[in-house]
This record gives sequence, C-alpha cells and structure tokens, in this order.
Amino acid sequence: MEPLSARGLPRLSWIDTLYSNFNYNTDGYEGDGAEDGKSQDGSETLPYIDESPTMSPQLCTPQGPDGEMVSPTPPEGLLAGGDIEKGLEMKKLVLSGFLASEEIYINQLEALLLPMRPLKATATTSQPVLTIQQVETIFYKIQDIFEIHKEFYDALLPNIQQWDEKVTVGHLFQKLASQLGVYKAFVDNYKVALETAEKCSQANGQFQKISENLKVKGPKDSKDCTTTVSMEALLYKPIDRVTRSTLVLHDLLKHTPKDHPDFPLLQDALRISQNFLSSINEEIDPRRTAVTTPKGEARQLVKDGFLVEVSESSRKLRHVFLFTDLLLCAKMKKTSVGRQQQYECKWYIPLADLTFQTLDDSDSCPSIQILPEHEIEEMKIKISVLKSEIQKEKKAPKGQSRVERLRKKMNEQESWLLLHSPTIPFRIHNKHGKSYQFLLSSDYERSEWRESIQKLQKKDLQTCVLSSVELQVLTSSCFKLRTVHNIPVTSNKDDEETPGLYGFLHVIVHSAKGFKESANPYCTLEVDSYGYFVSKAKTRAFRDTTEPQWNEEFEIELEGSQYLRILCYEKCYDKSMLNKDDNEIVDKIMGKGQVQLDPQTVQSKNWHMDVIEMNGIKVEFSMKFTSRDLSLKRTPSKKQSGVFGVKINVVTKRERSKVPYIVRQCIEEVEKRGIDEVGIYRISGVATDIQALKTAFDTNTKDILVMLSDMDINAIAGTLKLYFRELPEPLLTDRLYPAFMEGIALSDPAAKENCMMHLLRSLPDPNLMTFLTLLEHLKRVAEKEPINKMSLHNLATVFGPTLLRPSESEITKAQHITSASDIWSHDVMAQVQVLLYYLQHPPISFAELKRNTLYFSTDV
Repeated sequence: MEPLSARGLPRLSWIDTLYSNFNYNTDGYEGDGAEDGKSQDGSETLPYIDESPTMSPQLCTPQGPDGEMVSPTPPEGLLAGGDIEKGLEMKKLVLSGFLASEEIYINQLEALLLPMRPLKATATTSQPVLTIQQVETIFYKIQDIFEIHKEFYDALLPNIQQWDEKVTVGHLFQKLASQLGVYKAFVDNYKVALETAEKCSQANGQFQKISENLKVKGPKDSKDCTTTVSMEALLYKPIDRVTRSTLVLHDLLKHTPKDHPDFPLLQDALRISQNFLSSINEEIDPRRTAVTTPKGEARQLVKDGFLVEVSESSRKLRHVFLFTDLLLCAKMKKTSVGRQQQYECKWYIPLADLTFQTLDDSDSCPSIQILPEHEIEEMKIKISVLKSEIQKEKKAPKGQSRVERLRKKMNEQESWLLLHSPTIPFRIHNKHGKSYQFLLSSDYERSEWRESIQKLQKKDLQTCVLSSVELQVLTSSCFKLRTVHNIPVTSNKDDEETPGLYGFLHVIVHSAKGFKESANPYCTLEVDSYGYFVSKAKTRAFRDTTEPQWNEEFEIELEGSQYLRILCYEKCYDKSMLNKDDNEIVDKIMGKGQVQLDPQTVQSKNWHMDVIEMNGIKVEFSMKFTSRDLSLKRTPSKKQSGVFGVKINVVTKRERSKVPYIVRQCIEEVEKRGIDEVGIYRISGVATDIQALKTAFDTNTKDILVMLSDMDINAIAGTLKLYFRELPEPLLTDRLYPAFMEGIALSDPAAKENCMMHLLRSLPDPNLMTFLTLLEHLKRVAEKEPINKMSLHNLATVFGPTLLRPSESEITKAQHITSASDIWSHDVMAQVQVLLYYLQHPPISFAELKRNTLYFSTDV
C-alpha cells in the first residue's frame, strides 16, 4: 500500500458520504466498492465539512424556523398496528445485530491500541520509533473510546442473552450518547492524526510496516481468526461508528412500544446523537486549527454554557467556554444590525493555574445579593400571564404586532429571572491572579462544571499566556464552536417546540442499588422551570446501608418543565465539616442523572416506572402527572363523614368547635417543632405520610396525636395545605370571591380598608374563625424568617390560591374565564395580594370585627 498522501480537503459532507455508502449489517461498515475512509472516486472523506448548509435528510436534526434544534420524532413502524410481541422480537433482532457489530468494532479499536503501548514504551528509550507527542496525536482518544464501548458491550450482552419483554436497555444507549463528547474530540483531531501518521511512515520504515499490517481479531464464532487492516482504515472506524449508532436508535424506537420504559430514554439518546451529528456537520472555522495548546495539540472545546457571574457586586450573564487547557469567560458584543455576532473575552484562566475556592479563603469574592423569594415568584406569575396573553393574541385577526411586543416584554422578564434566581456559589481562583464567582441555580450544574475541569486537570497540563492576537482568534472561534446557542428562555424557542408540562408531577423514589460500600445516602429531585433548574424535594437519609429503600412519594409543581433530575448524596454527619453558608451543600454528590418528561408517557393515568443510572448507582423511581386544570379543580361534595372534602361548617358543628380540630392540631405541631424549619410550608412533604395523616383525621383515629409527634414536620404542613385545598369551596367562599378581587384592586387606602374588613365580616363564623386562627399562625411563622426563610410574601404565595381559588361551578360562571388554567394565569397574583393584605394588617379580633359598624356601599 502506498504511503498516506497529504491531499487537500474535499468539499463534501463526510456524513452524507457515510450515509449513502452505509448498508445495515452485522459486519460493520460496508461501502459499495469504497475503501474505508475514501469515497468511491478515491477522494478522502475526512470529518471536515463543506460550506453547504444542507445535510443528508435522514440524518438532519429537525429544526424550527430559526434553526434551533428540536426533539426528533421517531418514525412510525411496526407498532402502529399494535403488534407488540412482534415489535419486541424485532427489537431483539436489531439489538443482536448491533451487538455483533459492536464486538467487531471493539476488536478494531483493540487492534489500534496493540501497537500504541510498545510505541509509547520505546519513546523514552535511546532508539524511539515515535516521540511521545506523535504517539499521543495519532492514537488520540482511542483508549477512551475503547473503554466506553467495552463497558457498553459488557452491559448490553447479558440483557440480550436473557431477553424478555421487561428487559430495559434505554439507559445504556442514553449513557453512550452522553459520552459523544469524546468523539467530538477525536473528530477534531482526525486530520492531524492522519497527517502525523503519514509523516511518521515516510520518515520511519519500521512504523510504516506496523501501520500497514494491523491484525484485527474476528468475532468469537467466526472461523476466520484475524484480518490485516491498515492504520488509516482503522482510524476511520470511530467516525463511521457515530452514524451507525444513530441509525440503530431509529430502528429501536420503531420497535419499542411508547409505554415501554425504554422509549423516552431511546428518544433522548437519539436527540443527543442527532444534535451531535448536526454540530459536527457544520462548516469548521479554518482559524480554529491555528489555535494550539502549549504542548502543540489542537485546543478543543469541552463544555460551554450561560452562567451568572458576580462582578463588581452586580450580576452579569456570561457565556463560559471550557477548553482542554483553559477556562474562558466571554460576553456577547453589541453589533449593528446584519453583522455577525461576536464574543468579547472578559477573562481566562489556564487550567494548570485554576483552583476551587472554599469559603475559608473566599474573602476576596464579592458578596451575594439574594432577592426576596416573593419577587421571584411574582415575576414568574407575570411571565405566566404574558404567555396566556400571547396565546390569545395569536388567535386574534390582527394580533401579530401585539404578539411581538408581548414577546419582547416576556424576553426581558425571563432574562431578569435567569439573572436573579441563581443562588448557589461556584468559586474559582487563579493561583497567579484573581478570584471569580458564579451563581448557579442547581448543585447538578456546579458538580458538572467542577467534574469536567477536574477531569482535564488530571492530564499533564502546562500554563499558558495568550498573546492579544491568539486571544482574539480564540474568542472569535467561540461563536462558531459554541454548543449552547441561545439563552435558555421560552421566548428563544419556537412555537412548535415542546412547551413543557404545567401541573403536578407525582414521584415515588423507591430504592437504590450499586453502592460499593455502606453509605448514608439520600436523594434530591430537581425540575427545570423558566430556563433554570430548581430543587423541589428531598428523601430522608439512610445510615450505613448499601441498599436504601425509601419508597417516598412527592408532589412536585411543574412550570413548563421538560426534565426531572435526581441527585444522590452522601450525608455528612461530622459537625466539624458542616458549612455555615446557607447556599452551600457540603454533602458529597455520589451520582446524578436526568430523564426527559415525555408528555405521552407521563400523562397516562398509570404510574410510569424508570431507572436512572449514575456512577454505577441505579436509582429506581416511578412518576405520573396531573395537569394544572385538574389540580386546580375543587370537587363539589355532599360528603358528611370525615373532614377532608367536607364543608367547614359541617365539621365544626359535628366537633362542636369554632375551628376544625385538624387545623388546630397541625398548627400546634408546626409551632412546636417546625417554626425554625427552612422552607416550612414550601418544601414538599412525603405524599405517603400526608395520605396516612389524611386517613387518620378522616377516621378520627385515637393514635392521631402520637402520629403527629412522630411524623416529619413537612408532612404535617402538607396535610394542613391539603385540607384547605380539598375543601368543596374555598375558605373565603365562592360568593365573596369577585368582591375580594375588586376590593384588593382599590387604590384608595381607606376604601380598601373599609371593603376588606367588611368582606371578612361577611364570612360565615366557622370560616372567619378558622381564617383568623391561620392568619395569626402564619404571622408567627414569618417572625422567624431569618431562620426559616419564609417571609409574609412567601407564605401568601403558598396559601393565597389555596384559600381563595374558586370551585369549578364558579369558574364556569365567570364570562371572562374559559378554563381553570386561566384562573391561574389571571387571578393568582390577586389571590396572593389578598392574603398578603391581611398578613400585613395589624391584629384582627373576631369580637371587634363583629362590633365594627363601618358602612360599605358595594353589594356583595
């Protein structure tokens, strides 16, 4: 075989060539008469792409009007006819074929690795075949790719050997897709690797002989033991493999029932793979190859995203880029209309000089200004109202111009939210310079950034100082290289994109397996909301176990959410290691993972079971979803027994009390041991505990006081909220609801006072006494705000809709309201303001209120 030549780059898409040459079989890539790595006309099909924006239609990621990637829709296949058994058998055949080709691929990678080790060993001797740098360039990332696929193969094999309808493999493909970043690095280095191998072959006859005669083992069942393949052909195999995996995912989805646990995981893997293919199929900026690291390697982009930096005591939105040897913080430059956008570098730190700060040495970091939570909640409500208005204007004959104005306003509000909501500090320090501080909304992101940086720092990194020209070239290339294109706000998405789920997600965290030694594990649950992730629930911590069994259920409110994340922590019981910063989590993250909330899967009435695999730990959980329309409904009830769903006057008359027993007992228990609890009334209690308390109160069990004293305080707080939520009509009554809405909108303070007090006086006595009791309790909770973080605003946000939201019959009477979700959009702010008015009012006495004879002119 002739030595490799240094031919120029072809102007055609390598993915198009791969796809057109690809035949689906178990022997891997089969070209129609073409050599590996070459098109039929003999030209090299390298992973550097032409300027044409088009791609092969089969591999093109679905895009919206502005080019933003959207989730792929799998093709309809065998399962359309409902032939589930046949579909699962086909799925097994697809998997078996792919497994066979995976074995061949692993053997090919092994063949490449075989000469790498002796070449590396001789590099440090007096007669080296290649230098260390040449070896590392030619075999760049091969070891990593081999380990990824060996692990995947070893995990998939037993599943196919013990095949039945319950076997799940989606998590394996999802994990494989999540590691495509390694292929990105390989593709970026491919041209340099071939050029280096060619030069070495020309300069060294011994290496030329090695590179032309690599032995590849045949499959285990094959009679032909080995085949001889060139290094050039084998270096092309990883490029070929990426498209193969994507094709297999298409076929697996065709033959996987939509209610199978694998379906959303395979969908997610396909989305990641197609996005990856699209990103590497874009034209590569030629300036990119001009930027190298101090060791002469090509500098690769590993990770990027939008982060909030605390700079000069204010919050700034930055786009942060992590390269193989440095971290670069940039902001978008203002450009005139029509000109291509560019980044401006604010600062960079070589990874060799980067350290993570602890609180002890972070005096130089700016202080964090955290806005009151009610301001964040009020902004969310404003955005919700705007979304509703935009949907209405779209249906109007001439609403398009107004839609654009509303969109612009919503973009401003969502950007404000994105800037002001994060509170978790991520501190980094340059050993030879300044410290910097970012704020993140989730410990998940902080862990991802930290792990990515630490992984790169394990390599032999050298510090670097970029000249102004080098820095300008690198910063300019950021615009082309970026993988996160837009600020994550709704207004940047297409209308056709999945809007996310609104309502309540019920999640049961069952158990976890895979701990190598005894631990103190607990899990937290996060969902995305308005472009950032929020922690919503937390399981109890187990002590010294390898198989925790939580079986805890949580109700999580979703606000346009598309993902659920589960983080597994090791609880720290060492008091000396506890951190004083409220926003820091000191417990160690043992694993983390996320699943996409597929509306079709989640919205079924049945529980959907799933598994998240994280660092060898498997967390098993179930989930189901209730839409906001259903969750807002008050169910009319003629029920007389029990207390939940029973009219309040029926309960007080039966009990011969002024305030229901359940309200008095829950308040007493919260004030006894929950008033200092951070997030009391906001953090979800375990749903099974709440249901147990509900049953106990409904059946008037004698053990209720014992249960209350033993129960988690968040479950007791949740039981009180559930009681008010399940009343057949709101505590402040359907009849008075319109008047409350009008009263709170009055501008004159005296008129408002007159109206709001008259409305209280108009309530039935049981409702009034219960409301005043709850009011004084919530004021006492708010007095402990420095400890429990629950202000009057926060409490009004939690309880306002619960105490005022009308029943279904009243919703349909209101002519300006078409559904229960419109109540949420239009009236929730007013509902919060009504309760806040009374919470901020001086103490209100039942006796004085009844004696007061202020006149009120409006008929209620």
